[in-house]
Amino acid sequence: MRTLLALAFALSIVPMLYAGEPACFELRTYHAAEGKLEALQSRFRDHTASLFAKHGMTNVAYWTPKENAGQTLVYLLAYPDRAARETSWKAFLADPVWQAAKTESEKDGKLVAKVESLFLHLTDYSPKLPIAAGKAPRVFEMRVYTTNPGKLATLDTRFRDHTVGLFAKHGMTNLPYFHLDEGQPGAETTLLYFLAHDSVEAQKASFDAFRADPAWIAARDASEKDGKILIDQGVASTLLEATDFSPVK
Repeated sequence: MRTLLALAFALSIVPMLYAGEPACFELRTYHAAEGKLEALQSRFRDHTASLFAKHGMTNVAYWTPKENAGQTLVYLLAYPDRAARETSWKAFLADPVWQAAKTESEKDGKLVAKVESLFLHLTDYSPKLPIAAGKAPRVFEMRVYTTNPGKLATLDTRFRDHTVGLFAKHGMTNLPYFHLDEGQPGAETTLLYFLAHDSVEAQKASFDAFRADPAWIAARDASEKDGKILIDQGVASTLLEATDFSPVK
């Protein structure tokens, strides 16, 4: 029954993914209270995600890390713009259906210990919505690059002219690429993007082939002739799996 409900929900919001390119994205990470991740996901599955759609938010994807020691739920929402985001959240929080669902779900304690939020916008070389379908279940990957000061534009050029195409050449599916909105820590030095792979093994094989590709090596060396682009340890990667109620799988 849950599978059927999740499918019905996903199908109900597909038109929103085609309704026009949103200008504002929000990546939200919920750290579940101890032992509460399953209950948190149930609340999203049964109430939250559909209420987001009711109030004009586009549910893009919901994931949990494959190694989830922190008991987190990571999800991506889209809005027409930042003002629309504020209006939607105000209406959502005031919705009696949400308030009742929250109260009922927390009768044995709060479900969320901490919430982190990043506001994002697509790079000019990012794939657009809707996110491409693939063989389910796929393995997703969130990658965050931190550049040295003044090097983000150089990194963008390398991705635009070389990296994105080489990822596709080696079997990776490019999903959205983002910059952080101004005013947030790291906005001038951060590239955040998502990939999809057929499996964990495929992810490793693809990156091994990519890193050994002479075209990549030449592009990397040419782009760094005036200095390294990334800081030391400047790449963070998290493997993710889609929840059963995620529109993207």
